[in-house]
Amino acid sequence: MDETRALAMEAKAWPFEEARRLLKRFEKAPPAKGYVLFETGYGPSGLPHIGTFAEVARTTMVRHAFGTLCDIPTKLLCFSDDMDGLRKVPSNVPNQAQMAEDLNLPLTRVRDPFGTHESFGQHNNARLMAFLDRFGFDYEFASATDYYRAGRFDAILMRVLERYDAIMEIMLPSLGSERQATYSPFLPVSPKTGHVLQVPTLERNVARGTIVYQEPDGERVEVPVTGGHVKLQWKPDWAMRWAALGVDYEMHGKDLIPSAELGVKLCRAMGEAPPDLLTYELFLDEHGQKISKSKGNGLSMEEWLTYASPESLSYFMYLKPKTAKRLHFDVIPKAMDEYHQQLQAYPAQDAGQRLANPVWHVHGGEPPASDMVVSFAMLLNLAAVASAEDKSVLWGFMRRYAPEASPETHPGLDAAAGYAVRYYNDFVKPTRRFRAPDAREAAALADLRERLAAWEGSADPEALQAEVYAVGKAHGFEPLRDWFRCLYQVLLGAEQGPRFGGFVALYGVNETVAMIDAALAGADARRA
Repeated sequence: MDETRALAMEAKAWPFEEARRLLKRFEKAPPAKGYVLFETGYGPSGLPHIGTFAEVARTTMVRHAFGTLCDIPTKLLCFSDDMDGLRKVPSNVPNQAQMAEDLNLPLTRVRDPFGTHESFGQHNNARLMAFLDRFGFDYEFASATDYYRAGRFDAILMRVLERYDAIMEIMLPSLGSERQATYSPFLPVSPKTGHVLQVPTLERNVARGTIVYQEPDGERVEVPVTGGHVKLQWKPDWAMRWAALGVDYEMHGKDLIPSAELGVKLCRAMGEAPPDLLTYELFLDEHGQKISKSKGNGLSMEEWLTYASPESLSYFMYLKPKTAKRLHFDVIPKAMDEYHQQLQAYPAQDAGQRLANPVWHVHGGEPPASDMVVSFAMLLNLAAVASAEDKSVLWGFMRRYAPEASPETHPGLDAAAGYAVRYYNDFVKPTRRFRAPDAREAAALADLRERLAAWEGSADPEALQAEVYAVGKAHGFEPLRDWFRCLYQVLLGAEQGPRFGGFVALYGVNETVAMIDAALAGADARRA
């Protein structure tokens, strides 16, 4: 552990850089509360999504890195802002009319349109916890409704009341003139309707701990700011959580930079130190536009997990969080293969190299062995040439290529075969475009066909690759990648493809000869 800790102090991986920055916070003394608090936030007006996963996964990576650097206990709090009022009816839920009747109620008082929980907020909270549990995250769940009603925020809410003018001085410049005229950091929960009201604060009584506001029917009402009778507007609420709970570390997207900057000022105005923050870049769709839940563009978590493993998603989230990423279907094969390449490299690496390996962070320092004896890209190409509708078709080839492998002994490979078949049928098959070879290409393909037909050696990928190279050189392809482009376009109907010698070894020498024959004869049924 001492050696690992010493290496971690110098490690360049971004979770260690973040952890060292956080550790400086406690150079003079450990946290008074006895632990370092990491927080992630969730707005349960919608279902958990890939951004929720990214934030919890990345925060967990920093937390684990921090635990490697020191012995200070840590906690991860996943906080649900479920006391917020329902401002609009989500388009992806049933019982829309019923939901419309519950507009402006706290999410934990909105009737559950799915009929499985007491409220919509509780339904989504349950979905969040099931979502987090599925990935094995170590966390504590927190409900804003429970915290407000139990008085967990009362002391800081009284401080907000006392420092109301200072809070307003920070907030008002960030608002438009119309909003400035009616803004209050306090949102009273109407004792008449239960609605979370966005109304001005007419009077404040610090001694009694109350505010006065006007109901929509004109009645002036006095309510305590404690005990769940009010909640805060979301920006002051975010800062209030930091102050009340002593949050030490939190991440947020680039789009929330102005809100986070306000939050830092607000937290200090409340008399507490703000947390260390990490701003991460946003995910983009295939056109480079920001991913939006309302637009439904980009790639959802469920879609990723249809075509690739959870670990590959964690690996993708690890990579350069401060760099914007295209999150579209075409990034999945690369992420799958890179993840397993890193797993396969890990056993031979020294201690320092392991700390720099993404899989150390993906798996909390204990990455498993990879059983991918065939790459995901190769599985996709095998699915293509075999027109596979089921992974059992791929196993027919894989058993010959790797006799020691089976679904039972290589469960990761078996799962990948299933992912590859689904990915091929949904994304590769509709876009395959074969072309006929020109005269020089046809001659080279015929030469390769004859060499493979006469092949008497073992199906060694490197030997077969050397033979493919030799054919390309013999027929004057310069650069040689033009020869491989010919193989991919003419034989596989793709713009790029696998290391061809390895593909021949997996698919079979005789099967490749037959594929070349079909292409040269123009009789490949897949061209239809």
